[in-house]
Amino acid sequence: MISAPIGRTVTAVTSALVLTLCLIAARPLVAGDVLVFAAASTTEALSAAAEQFAATGAGRVRGVFAGSSLLAKQIDNGAPADIYLSASTAWMDYLSERGRIETASRRDFLANSLVVIAPEGSAVSGVDIVAGLADGRLAVGDPDHVPAGIYARQALETLGLWRALEDRLIRTNDVRMALHMVARGEAPLGIVYASDAGAFAGVRVAGVIAESGHDPIRYPIALVAGRDNPTARRFLEFLATPEMAALFRRHGFALP
Repeated sequence: MISAPIGRTVTAVTSALVLTLCLIAARPLVAGDVLVFAAASTTEALSAAAEQFAATGAGRVRGVFAGSSLLAKQIDNGAPADIYLSASTAWMDYLSERGRIETASRRDFLANSLVVIAPEGSAVSGVDIVAGLADGRLAVGDPDHVPAGIYARQALETLGLWRALEDRLIRTNDVRMALHMVARGEAPLGIVYASDAGAFAGVRVAGVIAESGHDPIRYPIALVAGRDNPTARRFLEFLATPEMAALFRRHGFALP
């Protein structure tokens, strides 16, 4: 678990709890079903893709959605995932270095960008984050390990704002909790993926962050090593079809 001074970090769930949820989610699966550990930001899109895959009669897919770092660590500890979809190339590299993925199956699947969000009724606009925050705090994925937060830190550093805002962050265990904090009015602003902002009620885009201010946001996908699940291979192929490309675009993602 990431430790930090009280008041700096708000965690949605602990690593242990996420692992428990993953294992609970895995229990109902039967032989031939697919378990995908996927970045929280892909929840709606991947769930829609799984429904379309099931409708073809090819098999059932279950998604477990959380922060990419937590899911990668769980796979490294033996959690029963068939496919890993990460919001960070670094966490896919982490598993690759440990022999936990089938390297030949890995590819960059999606791309994304960052936006500043505000509560739906807020009048804040633009990317003058300091002015928009007033006396409030900025909701972001934890920059120490959550991909959305790591990209957000890079952007804030590029804008020259990191030192001013580092102690004014609400750090969350995944990007979805940052969305919830803003939607509930617990934070006046947040930095999240563009795809999340368009799919989440209660927030609106207040400004767009230039992609030149952070590393390219890529979502690699790969089979988990040692699982030997033919249905998982079929689902990975299914995700590469033009129909699925169109589906993920509708959900606000770009293709790399």
